[in-house]
Amino acid sequence: MDDAKGLLLMNYLNVKSSFVLFQRALRNPAFVDKSLFINTINYQMESGNNNICITKPRRFGKTTNANMLGAYYTRGFDSSELFRGLAIENVDGYQKHLNRHNVIYIDFSRLPADCESYQEYIVFIRNHLYADMKSVYDIEDLGNNPFSYLLNQTGDSFIFILDEWDSIFYKDFMTKKDRTKYLEFLKDLLKDQPYVELAYMTGVLPITKYSSGSELNMFREYSFIDDPKFSQYFGFTETEVRELCKKFSSVSFEEIKDWYDGYYTYDGKSLFNPRSVSSALDEGVCRNYWTETGPMNEIADCIQYNADAVRDDIIRMVEGGIIRIKLRVCNPLEQLNTREEILSAMAVFGFLTYWDGLLKIPNRELMEKFGDVLTGESFGEVKKIVDRSREMLEATLNKDTKKVAEILEFVHDLEIPILQYHDENSLACVVTLCYLYARDFYKIEREKKSGKGYCDFIFYPLKKGDPGIILELKYNSSCSQALKQIKEKNYIQELKDCREVLLVGINYSGKKKCHQCKIEAVF
Repeated sequence: MDDAKGLLLMNYLNVKSSFVLFQRALRNPAFVDKSLFINTINYQMESGNNNICITKPRRFGKTTNANMLGAYYTRGFDSSELFRGLAIENVDGYQKHLNRHNVIYIDFSRLPADCESYQEYIVFIRNHLYADMKSVYDIEDLGNNPFSYLLNQTGDSFIFILDEWDSIFYKDFMTKKDRTKYLEFLKDLLKDQPYVELAYMTGVLPITKYSSGSELNMFREYSFIDDPKFSQYFGFTETEVRELCKKFSSVSFEEIKDWYDGYYTYDGKSLFNPRSVSSALDEGVCRNYWTETGPMNEIADCIQYNADAVRDDIIRMVEGGIIRIKLRVCNPLEQLNTREEILSAMAVFGFLTYWDGLLKIPNRELMEKFGDVLTGESFGEVKKIVDRSREMLEATLNKDTKKVAEILEFVHDLEIPILQYHDENSLACVVTLCYLYARDFYKIEREKKSGKGYCDFIFYPLKKGDPGIILELKYNSSCSQALKQIKEKNYIQELKDCREVLLVGINYSGKKKCHQCKIEAVF
């Protein structure tokens, strides 16, 4: 095969796009070296485990790694300069596969202009594949399967790098029949084909659950819920983020961790959302970056299917709790009927983090998203609480103890089983919801170690000059006792940099069935 012939005209075969895009990624100051991923893929390919499907949430580095593989394997280019200084360069056998393979790279998220049907989409892909083969090999008739024909005629085999394999499933024109046809297309292209050296696919949706039959059962899938081999290559580890924060001095590691940590590698090490970390370091400010990208209504859709099944779980997690549950990978685009299916779908999309049987909201970035979800109509009376959370913060800042107690009474009177009082923990759950709006202005920590004990709630102001808030809860005691505890245990030291600190004591009397509130300002 002539390595250079037709390269500039190619659509999918030995194209330069991976080379260019990975070169661009290397120029990003927030680039993190994940090149040892190549060595792991090489081992899989050489050992015969050559059908790999990586399913992770959006913005966790799937496309960057796919471009890295393309730049490494694709013949017709010299990529040695790209990998100079990266970890893979020092691995034995690195040169063995460098620019030695025919690579078919398809980004399935790219549709023809004005595409209105699956038929248009798949014909577009087939025609471009066929055109590439004809152009490079200068053969007019390649039969029904050009790859089989070329293997027989020339001995050439191929690496397939297929990015965003599931993106077409989100299109409105896709029917269930179309999805079946698409799976058949992938099966015919890849399954048990001797010309396939490696089939590497990425996506969000779990392929093992979407392919209900045997169409794509040759793939080993590595999902966000279960990935013992590749988890450290998707997302940033804590060590990697610490090094980035040394390079970018505009944002502290502690703030980055609060916003974007909370995921885990397979062995339980800390994992950060890479896109959000990179954006925060680049712009010099931590905020919600991930939820601005892609069709982010999946989380609301997951809950809308059966809000009653997961409402209490979500309230517990928003309140800071952890759910112990056994999850299995499910198909998020199918009807979700059970609690386990809905929570599994949210973990697949990355809205929840799941490790060692424990499920939770990973970080502040996603906590904001769940706060928005609680304002949805499907949450009924919980929505009423969240809607009044702005009023709750204003009453606290105005030291309006009567209004604070009134709002707590309002919440208590709602018939929400999870909010029925049994102890201080039940009261804390109510308080969390009542102050949901405050998260826009405060970093709120519960059970914070401070002074000589653990404070129920500490509100750290995000804006300099705003008062800090320390909130202590009592059950069948008194507000005065709550304020006394704050002072005696020196919780105030946590907010020593604040010009003003509001000490808030809240008590619920089980006998009188009422709330009391007392607020004292300390300067």
